[in-house]
Amino acid sequence: MKHLFFGGIHPKYNKEMSTGICKYTEIIPAQVVVPLQQHIGAPCKPLVNVGDTVLRGQKIGDGEGLCVPVHASVSGVVTAIEKRPHPSGQMVLSIVIENDYKDTTVPMKERLADQMSHDEILGAIREAGIVGMGGAAFPGNVKALSAMKNVDTLIANACECEPYITADDTLLRTTPDHVLRGMKILHQVLQPKRVVLAVEDNKQAAIEMVKKHLPDFPEIELQVLPTRYPQGAEKQLIQALTGREVPPGKLPVSVNCAVFNVSTYAAIYKAVCLGMPLTQRFVTVSGEAIECPQNFVVRIGTPFEQLIKEAGGLNDLTERVISGGPMMGIAQSDLSVPVLKATNSILCLLKDKNGAAENPVCIRCGKCVDACPMKLQPLYLYRYQKAGNLKELERLNVMDCIECGSCAFTCPGKLPLVEKFRIAKKEIREAGKK
Repeated sequence: MKHLFFGGIHPKYNKEMSTGICKYTEIIPAQVVVPLQQHIGAPCKPLVNVGDTVLRGQKIGDGEGLCVPVHASVSGVVTAIEKRPHPSGQMVLSIVIENDYKDTTVPMKERLADQMSHDEILGAIREAGIVGMGGAAFPGNVKALSAMKNVDTLIANACECEPYITADDTLLRTTPDHVLRGMKILHQVLQPKRVVLAVEDNKQAAIEMVKKHLPDFPEIELQVLPTRYPQGAEKQLIQALTGREVPPGKLPVSVNCAVFNVSTYAAIYKAVCLGMPLTQRFVTVSGEAIECPQNFVVRIGTPFEQLIKEAGGLNDLTERVISGGPMMGIAQSDLSVPVLKATNSILCLLKDKNGAAENPVCIRCGKCVDACPMKLQPLYLYRYQKAGNLKELERLNVMDCIECGSCAFTCPGKLPLVEKFRIAKKEIREAGKK
């Protein structure tokens, strides 16, 4: 049974721009920059030195605690270990590898998942460096471990609800069996009663490809949902599929659900059954400012500027380049930043004629309240953030904001709502530390 989640919007999706080209291109960079911080948690420490020769798939960084390793995405020589620009806007310690174009790969061992223990599977997921590839970048093995014996519903998220992005769509149109095999592996580990692949109805080609493979996976059901943003957010997707609402401040496991992105499932299959670490992924390069929007198979560490060049280059009137989608992505000031494990899109946009106002004013229309999928009150959160009233911001649950941008999209006053809420959350965290 399908349910409706509260709020949401219907922006222009523009997905046909990058799905018009059925094939995809694999990008082989001359040099990769592999950041040691690509996940939520502690950064990795380098395991190699400048001058070392490395193989593709070799572990080059690892750490303890909430941490997963990073691997070389090409074979070649380590030419630098230094801080480099990162899509987050920070300078992050990174390992630079000069590609020798031999693609010499570490030996990989094929295995049968049904002959492996749960600990062996979780160990393989960790050693492959798998994180949430839908954007969250939370270590996959830790998320799976927390869900063991605690979930009755396992969900594969293929909604990809942000405009322009079609990386997951391309994955399902080309290798849907990798996703389904990954779902079967986590079903074996978590043993839920229900396993669901959820996809929005604007991805008909992907839906048809999945249906062709479903008979081989009787434990998996396909749910096609009406397109609506931000249905790809975990809490909204859970409500749409099960009717359950995740309480404020809680995680999906609190309502006995676990959600993983479809790209994460495909990576799990390759890690567990083929012994392949996470060294590449699908990336959409799209937007009105790009000459030839399309999808690429990209090695982790490839510079944004190379992908943009491969897609025909930028229009002279380009205003911004975003890592991610137009609603939740991060604008980039340096195009030398590398593709990360969670990079699903590089969006190139012209100047927005309906962009931010010079003197934004709240007219108290309440449209933001109707649009907020978390049932928050953005107009009051905005007012209290400007006043520096952290107590009221906490009382109104600003920390539950998922920064989806639905409020800003509907705001006729063009208030910088998401920007202010990010600042408010940062202020609350800092006050908590003090």
